[in-house]
Formats: sequence, C-alpha cells, structure tokens
Amino acid sequence: MLWKLVSAAIKDNNSLIKAKFSRKDSCRNYDLEAAIIKVTSHDNYVIDRRNAQIVFSWIRASSISLRPFVWALSKRMEKTRSWVVALKGLMLMHGVLRSKVPAVQNMGRLPFDFSDFTDGHSKLSKTWGFNAFIRDYYAFLDKRAALSYDQHNQKAQHRYPLMLQSLLNVQNLQFLLGLLLKVRPLADNMNVGLIIEAMNCVTVEIFDVYSKICNEIAKVEYYGTPTNANELPTVTQILEEDVQQKLERIANGDSDKTCRDIGFVENNKMAKDLTKENLIDAIVGQIDKTKVSGLETIITDKWVVFYENLNVNGIKNINTVAEETAGKALNLIPIYHYEIPDLITF
Repeated sequence: MLWKLVSAAIKDNNSLIKAKFSRKDSCRNYDLEAAIIKVTSHDNYVIDRRNAQIVFSWIRASSISLRPFVWALSKRMEKTRSWVVALKGLMLMHGVLRSKVPAVQNMGRLPFDFSDFTDGHSKLSKTWGFNAFIRDYYAFLDKRAALSYDQHNQKAQHRYPLMLQSLLNVQNLQFLLGLLLKVRPLADNMNVGLIIEAMNCVTVEIFDVYSKICNEIAKVEYYGTPTNANELPTVTQILEEDVQQKLERIANGDSDKTCRDIGFVENNKMAKDLTKENLIDAIVGQIDKTKVSGLETIITDKWVVFYENLNVNGIKNINTVAEETAGKALNLIPIYHYEIPDLITF
C-alpha cells in the first residue's frame, strides 16, 4: 500500500517536471497545466479543491484558456490507467461544464474517451465497480456537453418554433436524467471518499436536470393553450357619419329610438370616435325651432348651460334629454357642465 502511494507521488512529480520544461506553444499554459496535474493526482485520499478553483478561475477569466485546458486534460486522461486519475478528471470536467461559460457550452463532446475504461493497476475483481462508475459518469458528461452544444446552436439559428423546441428539450433532458441515474456505486468496496464526493456532484446535477424538465413542461403547457380567436368578442367600428346622424336625431327629439338602435348610452367607446366638430354640429347650429309634444325647442349658436331636468306633464324638456344622452355617451355626469371644446381630445 505504501509502495503504491510513493509510486503515485513520483508519477505526479514527473508530470509536473515534464510540463515545466516542455516546449512552449499556444496550446500550453504551464500554470494551468500544473493545476490540472495536481487536481488529478493519483492520491485517492486527497481532493485538491484549491487547484480546482484555480482551473475554474482561468476558464472564467478568458475563453483563451479553454484551449490549453482541453489540451492538458485530454493528454493526461488518454495516458492514465488509474481509476483515481480518471474519476478526478471527470469531476474537474464536470465543474468546468457547470461554469456556464459560453465558450465551454460551444465546446461539443468531451476531448477524451472513457467509454471502455478499465483500470490497469489492480485486479478486475476489485476494480469492476469503479470501471463501471467511470464509464457511466463519462457517458453522462459526454452527452451533457453534446446537448449544450446543440442547444447553443439552435438558439443562435432559431431553428425550431418555441413549443417544438421545448418538447425537444424535455426529451433530451429526460434522456440525460436516465444517464445520471445510472451513475452509482455498484460494488461493496466503493465506500471511499472520492466516490462519495463524485456522488455529491451527481446528486446536485440530478436536481438541476429535474428542475429544467419541470420548467420546459411548464413552457409546453403555456405554448399549448393558445387563445381561440373565435371566442373573442367582435368589435364593430362605428362610422363617423353614423355618429353624426345619430347625434342629429338626438337633437331633433328621437333620442330614445336612437339609443335602442345602437346602444349609444352604454357604449363608452363611442366617445373615442367623436370629433369636436361632430359634437358642436349636434348641439350648435343655425337658429331653428322644432315642436315636440307641444313644447318648443330653441337651437342657438350661443353656448347654453342646462341646470336641471324640467318635467312638464311628465315629459322631459328635449334640451335636457339631449344633454343627458350626450353626457352619458361621453362618460360624463350631466350635473357637471364644461365647455364642449375641452371635453374630448383626439
């Protein structure tokens, strides 16, 4: 056991020395590469959170750091035969994918392949559970990265209608949730700290994916209940000429019939179609005299204020009727009297 720990430490130190003295190019960043090596060390008792945060900081600081990160991590994952290094690399990749950096979302599938991973340092009877765990964890992360890439491109291109896009998202997320539920310890010897830490990451992801499924289903319910246009009330536009004729009939004493014909009193929207000239023409005109039920109506070109409703033998004065009708049509109370030009604004 001690020999394995010493051998693992020597391997990690050799990797750091090679990274320091290797040829510099645009794909390599020694500080970032050294942090990756320390995070993915062979020690299954230590989880280097400090260097993991350094890697995340590099990725969030600039999208330029993504290329050196992918290069360094893929090179280390391709060479390893240790389930400890492989699992730490997957956990580091999981943290980078959750960083929500646009460049990461557009990365596509993982830059390495663990679909047939097998530990080469112990017997298969002892490591089969770890091998299965890494394969399932890799399958989930690879699919997650691919879906993020597809969704990023679909949003940019507006490829599908909103409701269809939500249905596709629900389908993909359900498949992703199925992959997540497969990531679990299967062997009895997997009660170790590194597996528990990985399961914490998986559990958080399960709740996150489930929340996204609920949100997408809510969108489908919203998009799937459009308003039926046949159920909307039909609004009939009243022509300006008709309004002028009705007002003239009101002024001439045919107010009750007019109100019955077009629902003039109850239609408050009619006031929007009136103009100042129409209202003035209805009340102010050339001097004329009209006989209504024995009463005499005088129409003058001067402003007239009506103070109260006069009732002679049970018949209202036609001036009062015209005033009440016009006042209701304008959503006004007849007891208040204003100058007509200030009543309506268009």
